[in-house]
Amino acid sequence: MTPTTLLWLVTGCLMLQPLSTDLYLASLPNLASDFSVTPAAVQQTLSLFVFGFGSAQLISGPLSDRFGRRPILIGGLALYVIASVACALAPNLDLLLAARFVQAIGSCTAVVVARAIIRDAYAPTEGARVLAKASSLLAMAPILGPILGGYLQVAFGWRAAFVTLTIAGLMVWIGASRHMKESNNTLNLDAMRFSRLMKTYGSVMGTPAFWAYALPGAISYASIFVFISGTPFVLIKVLGVPTQYFGYLYAFGVCGYLSGTLICRLLLSRIGVPRVLALGTLIGLIGSLSFLALVLLDVRHWSLVAAAQFVVMTAHGINFPCTQSGSLAPFPQKAGAAAGLFGCITMYAALAAGMWVGASHDGTLLPLASISATVGVTLFASARLLARYGKAA
Repeated sequence: MTPTTLLWLVTGCLMLQPLSTDLYLASLPNLASDFSVTPAAVQQTLSLFVFGFGSAQLISGPLSDRFGRRPILIGGLALYVIASVACALAPNLDLLLAARFVQAIGSCTAVVVARAIIRDAYAPTEGARVLAKASSLLAMAPILGPILGGYLQVAFGWRAAFVTLTIAGLMVWIGASRHMKESNNTLNLDAMRFSRLMKTYGSVMGTPAFWAYALPGAISYASIFVFISGTPFVLIKVLGVPTQYFGYLYAFGVCGYLSGTLICRLLLSRIGVPRVLALGTLIGLIGSLSFLALVLLDVRHWSLVAAAQFVVMTAHGINFPCTQSGSLAPFPQKAGAAAGLFGCITMYAALAAGMWVGASHDGTLLPLASISATVGVTLFASARLLARYGKAA
């Protein structure tokens, strides 16, 4: 594959996960009404997706180490398309939840293989730059996705979002089938043996350099998932933002993520991965604490939520390419397993954050702001405490 083809393929794979979580966010309040359930019940469609996404990565990564990146990628994309059709046709919440879980497995397979392909093809610093470039491109999906989702909800209802996801998954599947070349030239025939699998994961988890990036990466993703799970209800139900306009406010936050990836790309070659990560976590700390301070001063306006989300997502755009590349750097022969473990930890952190936000919703801005500040402080502290191990990666 040419570098351009590889970049677009990786971008398409990575794009499925934010589309799957962001495109239907404006529909969450309406899903609660249509199925006559509570907001917490509807948020399970998000939480269960995250749980499935995180859990399946423990298998998807080693599968690609054992059988190659190409067959696992194509199979995962096919599963995603089938599950997206099932979501669109679901007659009740239980079946929608089941379909979302299967959809998550297909999506996570695409993301894990995409990360492993980058590790196959590039050295760590260059890999971080490629991931940052892919992140800049895929940011267009969560920028435009929620806007499109809001209008789809108003015009056609929530099922239209899953029809759109079906089309997106099918396009990536066609691209992979036609252009994907195998990048794993050293298949690990023992990668799926249980004892070997446990040994591999034990080896990865026992490496301090992995945690120096994996833990901040997971907490950084949790910092934006606080807003992903909380803003639909806060903006639409608490602050009265019309459904069709929710997407624009969410897209503004994603522009922060895009800005962060651009900053990351500019700084990586100048100051290196550890210092770029330190900068990103500092920005996240300032943004989340400022959000809490203003809420405590009784500021209640949609612009405050949008601004806080923008700053926190800017920080994540700086942090995440660094943590993805840095966590895989020590494992050239175990990239699939390391990518899967990194993704699993990241999704479980996001799941915890989403459940925390859902359980704390009380019709005010305070739970969202306080949780965001807590995660921001934890992220900043984890990056500083583990920094010395990251420099050795």
